[in-house]
Amino acid sequence: MTERQSSFSYEDLIDSSEGRMWGPENAQLPAPPMLMMDRITHIDEDGGEYGKGHIVAELDINKDLWFFDCHFKGDPVMPGCLGLDAMWQLVGFFLCWKGNPGKGRALGVGEVKFKGEIKPDTQLVRYVIDLKRVIQRKLIMAIGDGRVEADGKTIYTAKDLRVGLFKPGEMA
Repeated sequence: MTERQSSFSYEDLIDSSEGRMWGPENAQLPAPPMLMMDRITHIDEDGGEYGKGHIVAELDINKDLWFFDCHFKGDPVMPGCLGLDAMWQLVGFFLCWKGNPGKGRALGVGEVKFKGEIKPDTQLVRYVIDLKRVIQRKLIMAIGDGRVEADGKTIYTAKDLRVGLFKPGEMA
């Protein structure tokens, strides 16, 4: 099983999106095209800025990605909300990787700042999450800070990304 695995291939991420990683009753990553990463290069439970966990994932950019055709015509740019969603996806993945049950749901974010763009000529997007708090009681939730890098330059930051895991009917 994948409990202590520290990196995940694209095929592993597809297994998660199809419910094969932790079972269909537990959290799954979105399927393509909403799966916003090609691999998780590192995940641990005691690293990062706060010592509560660290995740690094990557997305290879090419001009044929679906969002460049429609956002915006003649001025293609990856929607910022997709980078934000990728960070939420990773926080939820972390909770499942830690062995917690339930379906993942984004619960909010404290602050988001955009200071750059992902264009068709960008080559590599890197997502970095530092977990600040991990709650694993009746409430299962993680809070982390994240950043999105385009070709090594930080272009988005997000503070207090919150994701919870819920059993059916728990979240109203």
